[in-house]
Amino acid sequence: MAAPNSSRTTDWWRDAVIYQVYPRSFADGDGDGTGDLAGVRARLSHLAELGVDALWFTPWYASPMVDGGYDVADYRAIDPAFGTLDEAEKLIAEAAELGLRVIVDIVPNHVSDQHAWFRAALAAGPGSPERERFHFRPGRGEHGELPPNDWPSQFSGNTWTRVPDGEWYLHLFTPEQPDLNWSHPDVRREHEDVLRFWFERGVAGVRIDSAALLTKDPELRDFVEGVDPHPYIDQDEIHDVYRAWRAIADEYGAVFVGEVWLPDAERFARYLRPDELHTAFNFNFLVCPWDAQRLRATIDDTLAEHAPVQAPATWVLCNHDVTRTVTRYGREDTSFEFAKKRFGTPADLELGTRRARAAALLTLALPGSVYLYQGEELGLPEADIPLDRIEDPMHFRSGGIDPGRDGCRVPLPWEADAPSYGFGTAAGTQTWLPQPADWARHAVDRQSADPTSMLALYRTALELRRAEAGFGDGPLTWLPAPDGVLAFSRENGLICVVNLSAEAVDLPSHERVLLSSGPLDARGLLPRDTAVWLRV
Repeated sequence: MAAPNSSRTTDWWRDAVIYQVYPRSFADGDGDGTGDLAGVRARLSHLAELGVDALWFTPWYASPMVDGGYDVADYRAIDPAFGTLDEAEKLIAEAAELGLRVIVDIVPNHVSDQHAWFRAALAAGPGSPERERFHFRPGRGEHGELPPNDWPSQFSGNTWTRVPDGEWYLHLFTPEQPDLNWSHPDVRREHEDVLRFWFERGVAGVRIDSAALLTKDPELRDFVEGVDPHPYIDQDEIHDVYRAWRAIADEYGAVFVGEVWLPDAERFARYLRPDELHTAFNFNFLVCPWDAQRLRATIDDTLAEHAPVQAPATWVLCNHDVTRTVTRYGREDTSFEFAKKRFGTPADLELGTRRARAAALLTLALPGSVYLYQGEELGLPEADIPLDRIEDPMHFRSGGIDPGRDGCRVPLPWEADAPSYGFGTAAGTQTWLPQPADWARHAVDRQSADPTSMLALYRTALELRRAEAGFGDGPLTWLPAPDGVLAFSRENGLICVVNLSAEAVDLPSHERVLLSSGPLDARGLLPRDTAVWLRV
């Protein structure tokens, strides 16, 4: 094999594979039904053997868990359900010993309504300095009975809640997540201190939740569809925040990845200028349907967006908010939109699994970095959660129409024949979300013994990607291919071919097959919904 790519020891983030850990559902170390840091520490060997470069943890901070930890009450404390700060520090150190960097989540748009600042603001009353850290306003109408403006929610429902003294406060998400006022110096100082707190403890980077929402129109003017600038998305002042943050990160050699949902490519690229964020999530690829023409256009657009600022692209098939890849790719509509999520949508899981395997090779062959959500390496499908066990606020705020995001957050199966499939929950105790009855077939131990499993495919693909110098960051060249087929070359004689057409197709001339997502047919052709890596 060729020499490993040197950028993995310098600008490692430009081509890293980063594994997303959702702590509640990864592994349970104390048997109480909820995943925790002890469980993660006990299973770090799985992640090292998988071959990823870094771990991104969704919020592990003290939180009432109204929105899965994205309602943070204290950034300097670990939620007791997950463990302690000492355990977090040990986890960071133990991961480093295995060659795994740690990325933590920051949620700067809002805090929990149990945060000390917000509780002080409620107690202090109208006009107080404590309320200036948030967006408190008098209401409209004769008696202030109407919200201060008409902004739409990022979830379903209202964006303003009235408190007993008559004022209203802004929350783009749930009422339990009051928005911070980013024009206030206390807010900026506090978050800069939080960054330093975690960088001092050895984290390698920070993922920024809802990164384009922080700064708001100072007048809180009404939202008008199609009129720019938007009153709370992508305000120009937000870049001052990230320039200050970048200076801090550079002191520690740390990196940022932003959750930036923007349709405008030029404005998206502004977040990736050399003095701002290092990378941002690529949601266009995540929501793209299983269609060769659409995927190629999305890949081209993504690379073009990043080129002017020389930032690496990121690629992701699934995360803790969206439908599992195996299920989505098995549906008639293989795209993803939050507004279209409904109960009972049928899926062909055999077809979805075949496509998910091919998509894994496609994604890992593209230039840039890759984010891999926990359980994707096991080929987990979306789970159906009984109505009385649903926890996600998206379901409740939609009036019960949206099934919510719990189906992709179910505790992982580790051991096929163990209680809770080896998740670690004590006998007689329920896991925080119910595991499907057929979870055993997806268990790590069973897949580890099967060379044809999804886990085996990911382990082999990640080993090759780390060893072959042509993968990761660098140029991509499209090759001639039949309709419905994606074919491109990377450096050092590597080719990826993905067949999304209805028929098996010939492979380009090559020296050998490095890896395929499924067997070639008896004629040596690449079957439909199959991908292959070639050496020429």
